[in-house]
Amino acid sequence: MPLPHLQLSEAQRQDLERLTASGTLPARLFKRATALLMLDRAHTIQAVAQILNISPQAVSNWRDRFKEEALAMLFDKPRTGRPLEIDGEARAKLTALACSEPPEGHAHWDLRLLADKAVELGYCEHLSHTHAGTILKKTNSSHI
Repeated sequence: MPLPHLQLSEAQRQDLERLTASGTLPARLFKRATALLMLDRAHTIQAVAQILNISPQAVSNWRDRFKEEALAMLFDKPRTGRPLEIDGEARAKLTALACSEPPEGHAHWDLRLLADKAVELGYCEHLSHTHAGTILKKTNSSHI
């Protein structure tokens, strides 16, 4: 029997078996946990990839990440993404602005006027009318 591609400790093996048996694990985590268990049972990378319908490179990457991070590799690292430009406080101010009296000469706030006023008041550096609408939609505001 060939040597396994990785060696799990008894505690790691039990944790992985418990995770895979839970039935509520997201598919991504289930595949990673199953791959580690199969590699521990001396399955080849090719066999694991074929059974899980993934690339052999993905299985190799998971094995290598396991060697560096242990079971933490099951979970995705936070993604950087684009930072928030308008925080919770500014969103609250925008909502309060939408609930206030509209400027003179206007019967009510429209989204473009609201976005422009929020920038003018310094709530954020820039704000599109569509983003202002999205923010207000999440508050169930009916003032616009």
